[in-house]
Amino acid sequence: MTAMPHMKPVRIKRVYEVPCQDDGARILVDRLWPRGLSKEKAALTLWLKDIAPSPGLRQWFGHDPSRWQDFQQRYRAELAQNGKALALLAEQLQQGPVTLTYAAHDIEHNHAHVLADYLGETLRQRG
Repeated sequence: MTAMPHMKPVRIKRVYEVPCQDDGARILVDRLWPRGLSKEKAALTLWLKDIAPSPGLRQWFGHDPSRWQDFQQRYRAELAQNGKALALLAEQLQQGPVTLTYAAHDIEHNHAHVLADYLGETLRQRG
């Protein structure tokens, strides 16, 4: 793909944080809508439910840091089978900066980090 060098950076942010102009396309990558947040305050470009971990994987992980390594491997395996949702994200990246938003309280052990890393690796390999 010749367009890959034009890909913009991927940022990660809790969906509850105040949107800013530098966010670019704000994409919610959670399967469930964040509690207590209006659509207006979320200021999303896209809600991509299908890129989130499967319900079974999400429930198994339960935001337990002791399962983090296994969760990352299992989620990456799901992502490898999710070409359609990954293609939508790649399209957004070609248009400009992207901020992946999530609702989890744990800012280190959440799927948005895994997704951002996976996107970077996958797009570099294709580029």
